Parts: sequence; C-alpha cells; structure tokens
Amino acid sequence: MEAGLHDGATWRISPTPFLLTSADLSAIQSLGPHLLRFTRALNRLYYESVRGAQPTWVADYLDQGKPSDLIAYARMNRFHAALPDIIRPDLILTEDGFMISELDSVPGGIGLTGCMGQAYADLGWPIIGGRDGMVSGFAGMIRSLTSQREGAPQTPLPYPLTSLNLAIVVSEESKDYRPEMLWLAARLREAGLPAQTVSPDDVVFTEEGLFLAGSTPITALYRFFELFDLKNIPKSELIMYAAKKGRVALTPPMKPWLEEKMAFALVHHPALEPFWSHELGTDTYELLHRWMPKTWILDPRPVPPHAIIPGLTADGRSVSDWKVLAGLGQKGRRFVIKPSGFSELAWGSRGVSVGHDLPQTEWAAALEAALASFPRVPHILQEFRKGRHVAVSYHDPAKDDIVPMPGRVRLSPYYFIANDHVELGGVLATVCPLDKKLIHGMREAVMAPCALAETAPER
Repeated sequence: MEAGLHDGATWRISPTPFLLTSADLSAIQSLGPHLLRFTRALNRLYYESVRGAQPTWVADYLDQGKPSDLIAYARMNRFHAALPDIIRPDLILTEDGFMISELDSVPGGIGLTGCMGQAYADLGWPIIGGRDGMVSGFAGMIRSLTSQREGAPQTPLPYPLTSLNLAIVVSEESKDYRPEMLWLAARLREAGLPAQTVSPDDVVFTEEGLFLAGSTPITALYRFFELFDLKNIPKSELIMYAAKKGRVALTPPMKPWLEEKMAFALVHHPALEPFWSHELGTDTYELLHRWMPKTWILDPRPVPPHAIIPGLTADGRSVSDWKVLAGLGQKGRRFVIKPSGFSELAWGSRGVSVGHDLPQTEWAAALEAALASFPRVPHILQEFRKGRHVAVSYHDPAKDDIVPMPGRVRLSPYYFIANDHVELGGVLATVCPLDKKLIHGMREAVMAPCALAETAPER
C-alpha cells in the first residue's frame, strides 16, 4: 500500500480482502439504482412540500435548525435538479439480510478504498469494481458533471468551457481525510483528469471565476466539507457565488435536506406512502421498507390525545409520548438515538446512543437531551438491528503474526453517478470486534476492500 495512507494506519490490516458471496454482491450491485431513485424522489418531495403539493411539515422538518440563507440558496431554481453524484450507504449484514444504517453523500474513504483496492488487486485478488474502479468511477462522475453543468455564466469566461480542472476542496474540519484525497487527485492526474486536492484558502476568487495558484481555472469543485461547518470554511460564500453564476460545476450540491438521516423516517411515514409508491415504484419502495430500519423524528411537541406515534410500540403497546421510552427495561430499549444531520456530531458514529447498551438513567438522559435539541439539531430514534457474526484475520505487528478475529461488518459501497448511470466503484468492509455495538473505523477494526468469494485466487 502506498506510503502516506498505510503509514500510521489507525485500523487493522487484513491479509485478504473481505469476501462476498455472489448473492450478496448481486444485492449490492442492484441497490445503486434504487438509491438514486430514492434520492431523486426525496429531492422532489422537499420541493413539493415547499409549494404545498405535499404536506408542508416535511420541508419544515428537513429545514429544522438550518440557517435561512443556506435554505434560500439551496432552493434556487438553477439547483432544482442537482443531486449528489456519489451515493454511499452503510450496510449492516444481519441474519435477515442487509440493513441500511445511513446514507452519506459526502463520504470519506474514497481514496482509502481505491488505494487498498489497487494493493490487493496487484496481489491477484479480484477486487469488486476492479483495480481502478474507484478512480475511474470518480473521474467519470466529474466528466459527466461538467458536461451537464446547470446555469450559464452571465459574462464570457476567460477559458474554454471544454477545459476541465478539478479542485477537491478539503476543510480543516475534514483534514484527517486529506491524505486519501491527495492520493485520489494524483491517480486522477495519471488517468488524464487534471486535479488538485486543496484547502479552501488555496481557492482564488475573481469576477471571472475560481482559480488555483498559477491562474489555473477551476471548472469543477468537489466539496469535501460539511454544510454545518460553512461558517468556518474560508471563501465558502465565494464558492457558492461562483456555483450560482454557473462559473464552476459543484458537487455535492449544497442541499441540506439531502443529508438528513430523518429521510428514513419519511420513508416509513404512513401519510407519505402514496407519494413514495408513485415516485419509487413497487420494487424500490418495498426494498427500502425492508432495508431501512424503522425510524422516527424525535419531535418534543405533544401528540394530540387521539393520536399515536406511527409504528412505534413499547412493550407491545402503541406510544403517544416519548417519555414512555425512558422507563423501558434493557430488552425493551433496542433503539438507537442519532443526530439527524447538520451537526459535528452527525458523522463518524459521534453522538450515537445505543439504548440497550446504556444504564437506564443514561438512556433516559440521552432521550431527554435529544428531544431538547430539536430546535437546533433534530435527532432520530431508530430500531437497532444486530449484525451477524463474520470471521476475518488481521496482521498483528507486535507478534508479526496473522490473528483471527470474529466480528460484525459494515459494508460501504461507493456508487458513482454519470449521465444517470450508476457505477459501483468498490466496496469497503469495516469489521469490528463482537463487543463493539457500533461499527466504524476504530483502532480495533479490520478494514479492507471487498472481493467476490467465488473468484478468489488459490493460495
């Protein structure tokens, strides 16, 4: 593995990729188009809610806690059809199949998965997506983005629109991901796509557009910073202005409603079933209902006496008051509380509380805090689904030996969107020991790209 990504790695290295069955791979490959359909439908639901064609509470929820100037910017007509060009779900492999724990449209791990994929492929492993799947998928996405950019410049540009120069802008808050994005930019250049990974300070703004040092025009900008952090991003307003004027193709779009975990609650809300059924079609709607865990928005406002919280039960009884959940026994509180989005706690398993893993008093306090934060950072309640046991091995540098480890796995497939076509660039597996309730890139985790078990080379 290339120096700079492996050096000082804070996870365990496996001697082999994580092997998937052909059935699991087929399910993952078919998921991409379903998720693109869902993202497009969610975008439409938001706009229709804004204009009153769908329940207005949908947009009210999705806008909760967001600054009004960002909402106004994101609602501009020129961005109406803009969607994330990379979709990465986190899939938990359970005894009953896959479960989507969340969707990420500003995902880390792109360069990491690409780098490890190349390393294992060079050892003869048939990596899913191919040796260069992550790089080629990203490059195809950027080329498609610039060919379809929305909004025409108001004045002639000093460089041809056919030129393509990509800036991957990584914020200080996301600096831990800078090495993998530097790796990605280098591989893109080798593939013939001019690209640089830079900080926001490196972006130069003029009335003619955005530039890098040496007067290199930026025609495409990949946003690797979170919307909640905009106030801390130097020149973010200038980047937004350039995108508004059509002087740069920007992805992912600055649409906070597409980065909310509460979207899962909307999929399960019975009042929205006619919309989802119509927009998604039967196959996609039923798949999302199976794969997305039941989710509720923790809204502290009182439920009317004649109503209940749809689909939520405690000890077999319908619930009309969130406080009922605070007194549940350990077996009854198999729920997870998460910040929905637009918060520094909404990624990397930060701010997550697992009900049955906490003492009752701590669970009650977590529930109370989540309800109290609703005006600023809405939280969701999600049913907990346990991952099934898998077996991996890792290299122990202290013993210089290969050590077996049972664990549970999170699979993160990367889908790149180009000209409405969904391409699976690769799949990253994160396996955590069995005593860990949350699966993420911790020191004890084994991280590896995925390969198809049936075509693994003989050793």
